[in-house]
Amino acid sequence: MKHIREQEPMKTYVIGISGGTCSGKTTLASKLAEILSEKYKTSVINMDNYFQWDLLKTVAPFTGIEYVEHNHPDIVDMDKFYADFSDIANSADIVIIEGVFALYFAPLREKLGLKIFVDLKSDERLCRRIKRHMARGQTLDEVAARYLDTVRYRHDEFVEPTRWYADVVVNGNLDANMGTSVIVSHIEAQIL
Repeated sequence: MKHIREQEPMKTYVIGISGGTCSGKTTLASKLAEILSEKYKTSVINMDNYFQWDLLKTVAPFTGIEYVEHNHPDIVDMDKFYADFSDIANSADIVIIEGVFALYFAPLREKLGLKIFVDLKSDERLCRRIKRHMARGQTLDEVAARYLDTVRYRHDEFVEPTRWYADVVVNGNLDANMGTSVIVSHIEAQIL
């Protein structure tokens, strides 16, 4: 007689989505959450919520202008992030972590079942960033200066190298439907 094994509780499946500023990380995370939440308890963690915005200062390499640093991994409060992540992971089937540093920290990468990098050319990311920040009240000159003075250098230093950790690189400029459905199929195959 065969023994029927009791079904073990599902282990939380964790997805990390990284990429440059305005590459489409949040859009992809939202779309995945929308689809996956139809079957699974799904939570999204946005790493921007853990930025200690006034923690560091940086000096632009060419202009010498000092800025509050928004693009360095040291501004992320990882202690708070891990505490919240543990709480969320205990009550969710799937956790999606999105942010420019989602693939940067080795201890976090070890928790990820799927690592995604959203790729988009820098000129397109800059156009999106200009629209987003001007809608928040910044001028074109302010957005462009900060991007050209610091953001692009930090991207090359800290964000772009993390694409090599990604299991999947997706195009941030295409309609997410096809890519999203492929990713969802992969996730479901892993957690069943």
